[in-house]
Amino acid sequence: MTTGIDDALAEIEQAYERVEAELAEPEVARDPDRLRELGRRLAELEAIVRPLRAWRAAEAAAADARELAAAEADPAMATYFEEEARAAEARAAELRAELERALVPRDPNEGRDVIVEIRAGAGGQEAALWAGDLLEMYRRLAERHRWRAEVLASSPSELGGFKEVSLEVRGADAWSRLKHEAGVHRVQRVPATESQGRIHTSTATVAVMPAAEEVEVELRPEDLQIDVFRSSGPGGQSVNTTDSAVRIVHRPTGIKVEVQEERSQLQNREKAMRYLRARLLRIAQEEARAQEAATRRAQLGTGERAEKIRTYNFPEGRVTDHRIKLTTHRLPEVLAGGEELDRIVDALLVAERAAELGEVRA
Repeated sequence: MTTGIDDALAEIEQAYERVEAELAEPEVARDPDRLRELGRRLAELEAIVRPLRAWRAAEAAAADARELAAAEADPAMATYFEEEARAAEARAAELRAELERALVPRDPNEGRDVIVEIRAGAGGQEAALWAGDLLEMYRRLAERHRWRAEVLASSPSELGGFKEVSLEVRGADAWSRLKHEAGVHRVQRVPATESQGRIHTSTATVAVMPAAEEVEVELRPEDLQIDVFRSSGPGGQSVNTTDSAVRIVHRPTGIKVEVQEERSQLQNREKAMRYLRARLLRIAQEEARAQEAATRRAQLGTGERAEKIRTYNFPEGRVTDHRIKLTTHRLPEVLAGGEELDRIVDALLVAERAAELGEVRA
């Protein structure tokens, strides 16, 4: 193990032993609050100390077996000790991985459902079409993973695609596999309306927000301005004869959400409230991270062509994720939400883990 992790583990083990010793003191037994606090702390530390000590034992067993194999004159016994050494080394490797997982703080949003917000950026109508393509990519990805995906709100463009659209995705691992999609997605292709065959560059911005429970985000009635109106399609034409669309403005923040996907006003209202809670939770979490000085790149950029996390180049059939310098020439499979998109996601998760462990080692 690297020195940084060894030092961190040594400090954790010393803290565990101090807490263990304090728990054995008679006066602690007479203080229920202190007893409860120390018991909780001991359990937290034990989650790391237990695999630490088991790892040391496995490392020692592997070393002993290697020595016995080297000193053994009987080939059959030497082979037996070699097998024992390999088994102990495999066990040590498993425990090493468990230790590293225990050292990396758990993402507080792990296991949550998510809302993916896609907005057309630079590029006019082509950007709106591109936003629609990204929506379909995430829908197909959700279908492959057997997540439930449902459009929460949308603002269609007159010639196709979307000015903006929000997709709610429900699934146990939806957050972990979608969170790195946040940022500017750039496309380079020849638009269907381009008569000269020139390649255009357009963008769409993606934000990924954890869904919020009602108890996490309090929405006071006096803070909400709720209006109902008739649903409309591209160009503003009415597509519904009843006031089923819902607009909610959160007065303290000025956040506005509009939902008109359903024919029922009640369903649209429920969707709008879920969308509003997610946006407010994201604001609260971003403020908390800023206060902890653990700032991360903002999920929504300006949408300018030069600002990007991933490029989709149609003439070359290429997709490049600029954060991890990964390139694949299987663009159709990526846009189909196929396994090649999962390969990019897996690489991003590996890079995130490496960065987190780098902070632990520092």
